[in-house]
Amino acid sequence: MIPTKRKESAEIIHTGQLAADVYEMILKTELASHAVAGQFVAVYTKDASRLLPRPISICETDHEKKTLRLVYRILGAGTKEFSTYQTGQKAELLGTLGNGYPLEPAKGKKILLLGGGIGIPPLLELAKCLQGEKVTIVLGYRDNQMFLKEDFEHYGNVYVATEDGSAGQQGNVFDALEKSEDINKLNHDIIYSCGPMPMLRAVKRYAKEKNIPAYLSMEERMACGIGACLGCVCKTVHKDLHSHVYNARICTEGPVFLAEDVAILPEEQNAGEEITCGRK
Repeated sequence: MIPTKRKESAEIIHTGQLAADVYEMILKTELASHAVAGQFVAVYTKDASRLLPRPISICETDHEKKTLRLVYRILGAGTKEFSTYQTGQKAELLGTLGNGYPLEPAKGKKILLLGGGIGIPPLLELAKCLQGEKVTIVLGYRDNQMFLKEDFEHYGNVYVATEDGSAGQQGNVFDALEKSEDINKLNHDIIYSCGPMPMLRAVKRYAKEKNIPAYLSMEERMACGIGACLGCVCKTVHKDLHSHVYNARICTEGPVFLAEDVAILPEEQNAGEEITCGRK
């Protein structure tokens, strides 16, 4: 059961830049007490003309210290503002939001984590939670500015793909999968993933071919973040109790879904146009 969502003023205890246009912010907040891997928070800007908060995935949680680590890419005016925040300031949050990754299915299994771009950060808390299991991690970047790579190396064997070929395998995470004998010979039992929609469609197909379960954390544009506006939906094989149609709200029923439960991923509902929509 997800605890009641609430708005809270959090103290910023650290900020920093990890790569070009990629920043982190560590916040001290009671919301960290019940945050789980795969959830997100909505961060409000200080500009009153921007009414809606910006949803950002939780990268790491420290329940004892009550801190949340957020890692995000500058995509617009809101996230640009966040990048200017300083230690000691306050940030207004709504959280914790969404459903996280289920851990029970991974027990005793050989696990494959697939992260692409700004879909990489939410997998770090998941990797921490899977300590003791056999974990293989494949991360896809634009170039050799490989944010969080060293953090992941504490929790599993890490493989890298870069679009420009400046590090690891040239291409995306599936290029790394296809061309690495070390990865393929492991015959993984379960997949956890987060990244742009084209990547998640490939994960869904790959999991079906291998006949293994896969969990997808969807990056999607969100408005309210609490399921009221129906602005972020995907087609599913189950009828939604809220709308009574075969849809699910990514911000509420997701962002994590079992791949076989998703009938059509959001971008497939358009006219085949390939657009990477970031929720961060």
